[in-house]
Amino acid sequence: MALARWLCLILALLSGLAVSGFPRNPYRLLGKRSLPEGAVDGIEVYSTKVNCKVTSRFAHNVVTTRAVNHANTAKEVSFDVELPKTAFITNFTLTIDGVTYPGNVKEKEVAKKQYEKAVSQGKTAGLVKASGRKLEKFTVSVNVAAGSKVTFELTYEELLKRHKGKYEMYLKVQPKQLVKHFEITVDIFEPQGISTLDAEASFITNDLLGSALTKSFSGKKGHVSFKPSLDQQRSCPTCTDSLLKGDFIITYDVNRESPANVQIVNGYFVHFFAPQGLPVVPKSVVFVIDVSGSMHGRKMEQTKDALLKILEDVKQDDYLNFILFSGDVTTWKDSLVPATPENIQEARKFVMDIHDRGMTNINDALLRGISMLNKAREEHTVPERSTSIIIMLTDGDANVGESRPEKIQENVRNAIGGKFPLYNLGFGNNLNYNFLENMALENHGLARRIYEDSDASLQLQGFYEEVANPLLTGVEAEYPQNAILDLTQNSYQHFYDGSEIVVAGRLADKDMNSFKAAVKGHGAINDLTFTEEVDMKEMEKALQEQDYIFGDYIERLWAYLTIEQLLEKRKNAWGEEKENLTAQALELSLKYHFVTPLTSMVVTKPEDNENQTAIANKPGEGPLDAEVIPSMAYLTSYQGPKTPYYYVDGDPHFIIQIPEKDDAICFNIDEDPGTVLRLIQDPVTGLTVNGQIIGEKRGSSDSQNRRTYFGKLGIASAQMDFRIEVTPENITLWNGDSLSTFSWLDTVMVTQDGLSVMINRKKSMVVSFGDGVAFVVVLHQVWKKEPAHHDFLGFYVVDSRGMSAQTHGLLGQFFHPFDFQVSDVHPGSDPTKPDATMVVKNHQLTVTRGSQKDYGKDISVGRNVACWFVHNNGQGLIDGIHRDYVVPNLF
Repeated sequence: MALARWLCLILALLSGLAVSGFPRNPYRLLGKRSLPEGAVDGIEVYSTKVNCKVTSRFAHNVVTTRAVNHANTAKEVSFDVELPKTAFITNFTLTIDGVTYPGNVKEKEVAKKQYEKAVSQGKTAGLVKASGRKLEKFTVSVNVAAGSKVTFELTYEELLKRHKGKYEMYLKVQPKQLVKHFEITVDIFEPQGISTLDAEASFITNDLLGSALTKSFSGKKGHVSFKPSLDQQRSCPTCTDSLLKGDFIITYDVNRESPANVQIVNGYFVHFFAPQGLPVVPKSVVFVIDVSGSMHGRKMEQTKDALLKILEDVKQDDYLNFILFSGDVTTWKDSLVPATPENIQEARKFVMDIHDRGMTNINDALLRGISMLNKAREEHTVPERSTSIIIMLTDGDANVGESRPEKIQENVRNAIGGKFPLYNLGFGNNLNYNFLENMALENHGLARRIYEDSDASLQLQGFYEEVANPLLTGVEAEYPQNAILDLTQNSYQHFYDGSEIVVAGRLADKDMNSFKAAVKGHGAINDLTFTEEVDMKEMEKALQEQDYIFGDYIERLWAYLTIEQLLEKRKNAWGEEKENLTAQALELSLKYHFVTPLTSMVVTKPEDNENQTAIANKPGEGPLDAEVIPSMAYLTSYQGPKTPYYYVDGDPHFIIQIPEKDDAICFNIDEDPGTVLRLIQDPVTGLTVNGQIIGEKRGSSDSQNRRTYFGKLGIASAQMDFRIEVTPENITLWNGDSLSTFSWLDTVMVTQDGLSVMINRKKSMVVSFGDGVAFVVVLHQVWKKEPAHHDFLGFYVVDSRGMSAQTHGLLGQFFHPFDFQVSDVHPGSDPTKPDATMVVKNHQLTVTRGSQKDYGKDISVGRNVACWFVHNNGQGLIDGIHRDYVVPNLF
């Protein structure tokens, strides 16, 4: 019987069939070593872990792979990792049977001799090379003895850039075999708080992904874990190959309650700036398109498809034109034209008729486009508050007209003169990408490679979307003089919606008590200044998160950003300047252990009882081969002239201070919640101020004792076509139909001719109309769990000299000189508040002495103001009755 079973087994092996009752792995019975499922050629990768820690956009990633050689002879084990092109490798170690062989970062020239010697022996090659659109491939291999284990560990760091409103972490997953312990873990810490967090994989269905993926975020912390089981890794239920092959992408964004955030750790600071709610600055854009013969076929069709889609997204306030170049240069129109529906329709016909022809004259085409933009600006045919952009697309090198790259760069640089950015899109690989990149960088733009693929049209559209919505121009970040050392780039021609400006630096004095940062820029309507001040003592509380973050992250972020910018400047530098930039970038690369184009990672590994050296170089994009970080807003105090002072605050208490009398009059208005009252109306200057009343959270049945406040204010200038709506949550500005929205977490100054608006974070807002009119709005915030009261507003008139004699309203009527007399002071019903007789506006009134709070200069405590209280909604003091001042809406 036993013999029959063995014969059956042998037949099954010969026919490739599995027999019930016998193990699937016959080697176990024949005395051979059993190979774990998924092992390839005797090598089992039993663990691959990707651990990512992101702290304030700065990502620290460690990839660890462990393998064992189950074969009876030595085998070569390879370790491949694809990492983002924007990342810098910082460390690599190789551990075999408990012995670790580290990688060392050295100057490229120093490593060159080791590299050349190893190459001459045929034992090594470069370890890092470009891999696809976004990635570089790190590869190292080593011989591992039979039965031995090997551990590879690669560390790299990068600053995550904000792109279309989100930060993206891009991980390539490709283990090549089933891995018993496969896991990706991402921990994110953002002091501003995380607003969204998502993860997706291109290689797995959502159903399978859901069971292997966990993601969560709360407050400042976010977590993503992807841990597929062996069965979830299989390409089919009975397969032993892995379906894990593709992209794993994590996206997130942070809370934007304030447009700026400053963080300081260990003497280094980082300043993030990304305002929201601003109107888009109109733009003049010229598309310079290569239509040479090499664009024939799919590239031309994809370009036309992209341009047609872009035309759908062009805004009516924009101006545009097309320039086509081959051996000669042609234009759609002689000058820029507004993006009216008629012009857009005509442009679509023009684009559809584009066809390829001839050679490539880059120089003349760019100069024509630059001249067109300059002329429009000089002749004021485009709006004063607009910006200019030139976008060039080409798939080859200049071969007619001026074709020397350095001369074209010089001509373009002189023509633009730093006035606007140039963006260069290189279609495909048969072009001098370094030339396009250098020319773009020295004109405040950037270059982007468009890959020849089925989605090339989407790549072109995607780039345009990045620059389609400029919110600010002429952006500059400012810091205290003599307080900052080694500042990264702090001025930018544009801030685009969905992006972020990041500035970092080193503090000259680590013991300073406070730190102030301001960002200025020109908006679509007015100039803005955003201010942020940090209390250094409060900032120290952030260090309580040390168990979650790596403590020197801001210093390393600063070094990363500095190196990146030095290398960009170096591309267009010459002589001594280039030497200095190179020396600075090299020094930082070595100090912080970054593999950059100036350094190499030297890995010494065992090979046949000899040491073998491998070099990891950084490839270029050439031809293809705790607690929330607290901050304190900077409060500007308004010092008004010695004039009468009027305000309404609290329940709502109207106070009229008369300097000549050294006294004040006060009254209340009792009205239902929702009622809008006219506070100021000046028919001459066109200024009006209205306020809407809110009540308590729980309505009171006793109308005599209910409390009401101002919950919304509307300030408008008819002459300027300007309006401001203020609530305890937001400040909204309209200039005509253009809209800007800010929160009380902002510190920002908005300026335009005859107008200034200054928001002081969580405190107050100062509005000035020219010289002679100034209002202050004070924000009162109650405890969040306060059961009865809402947040509310106070309104203060600190300068009314510019208002006309015809001004009226509950406050405005008192801007004119008036007199009152108080006599017969005697005890009232409340022994602490005497009554008196007041004669005012030909009325004799009984008034009561009391006091009200003035929060105009100190919003936390205020100061007491003694005043004579006029009863019955101010009757006899105000003109008419209080119902005369009720209006239907805020504006």
